[in-house]
Amino acid sequence: MSLRIRLTALFGLGTALVLVGVGVLFYLQLRASLSHSLDAILATRAEALRSRVVGSTSPDDALAAASPLAQLVDANGHVLAASPATAAQPLAGAGVVEAARTRRVLVTVEVQGARTRVLAEPVDAAHGSGLVLVVGASPESLDDAEDRIRDVMFFACLPLVALSALAAWWLAGAALRPVERMRGQAAAMGVADLGGRLEIPPTRDELAALATTMNDLLDRLHVARAHDRAFVADAGHELRTPLTNLKAELELASRPGRSRDDLAEALTCAAVETDRLIRLSEALLVLARFDADPGQLVHRERMSLAPLLERAVAAALPAARAAGAEIRLDVASSVVLDADPDRLRQAVDNLLSNAVRFTKPGGLIEVTAKRVPGDPAGGLDRPAVTITVRDRGPGFPQEFLPQAFERFARADPARGRADGGAGLGLAIVAAVAAAHDGRATVANHPEGGAVVTLVLPAVSPPPRRR
Repeated sequence: MSLRIRLTALFGLGTALVLVGVGVLFYLQLRASLSHSLDAILATRAEALRSRVVGSTSPDDALAAASPLAQLVDANGHVLAASPATAAQPLAGAGVVEAARTRRVLVTVEVQGARTRVLAEPVDAAHGSGLVLVVGASPESLDDAEDRIRDVMFFACLPLVALSALAAWWLAGAALRPVERMRGQAAAMGVADLGGRLEIPPTRDELAALATTMNDLLDRLHVARAHDRAFVADAGHELRTPLTNLKAELELASRPGRSRDDLAEALTCAAVETDRLIRLSEALLVLARFDADPGQLVHRERMSLAPLLERAVAAALPAARAAGAEIRLDVASSVVLDADPDRLRQAVDNLLSNAVRFTKPGGLIEVTAKRVPGDPAGGLDRPAVTITVRDRGPGFPQEFLPQAFERFARADPARGRADGGAGLGLAIVAAVAAAHDGRATVANHPEGGAVVTLVLPAVSPPPRRR
């Protein structure tokens, strides 16, 4: 069932319930008012007849010109006088007459098979004391009025409910028309449509806000899709080069007449390209997992930073010495943070690998870790830990700094491919920092060389005991 039909049904049902409720209250109020009016008429008649009975010497003369239902009854219940159209049988029973000797009584009784409203009240006259004046009137006219009003209300509610349902159908259609238009526009968008947007209604209401929000979502989806396409294209381009080299080496090795040394050289080159493919595949897998769910790959634990950095420096030291460089570590043993040691080690290894690759022979690579009060620039107000790696290389080109952490970005594309770099190291560093609620920055040192810094939340030290 469509929303329009449900709204129409609910509106019609609500209107019917309101009309029924109002009608019942009106009917009950009208019935009470008519009954009160009949009692007032009986009281007026009784007052006039009492005056006649008190001032008359003959009860029959006093009631001769009375209303059709009027009687004067003595204390024993005998009818002393009655209006001409009233039979000798009392209008009210003995119990009503007995109660009316001291106060006014209003009751509804059966008189000759018809409902009759009766008023009985005491009256003292010259004909005796303890007399009761009884006046009655038929409520038939009031019942007829109630029936007519009830019928009018019933038959008037039907068209009102129908009109309200029709109005609800029209209003729901008008209100949902922009939604249907947006649905049609969204359904017409193709998978390859990167510029589709929904039409924003000029109503400045919730539907316009919904269309604006949907357009923002579409823009983000378009950007993410474009990013994914560029990522896939770059990954394919990076994978094609080592695969092509590997195929060429295998084809050369398979040619007849190759010597043992030629085969060994071909296998060595194939192994190098295979290692390059493995590193690239692992980097792509890590980034894909970070994109899917950063928290899935990060398992934090309370750790001291110094041992991790010492092991990372020790692992990178042979490659640094082979390149003619040295590594110096400066970290306090008291630096503690909640982090994933494996992912943090991966980020530090990437930084050290880049520093070793670009540091000039005889240069010094400095690794510094310290605790700072916070990182206002990165939106981190609590204490933080900074891990800084500075090399003595040529530094980054100024135009490369804004895109340093983008995937497959290289300061020197030709050199990067030559030494096996795919432009994913700094991207992994940035992903690890973001997964730890931190950030990564890159800059050039005033005295030369590149400086890459990881800023991660620190663990607050326990309060001192007094």
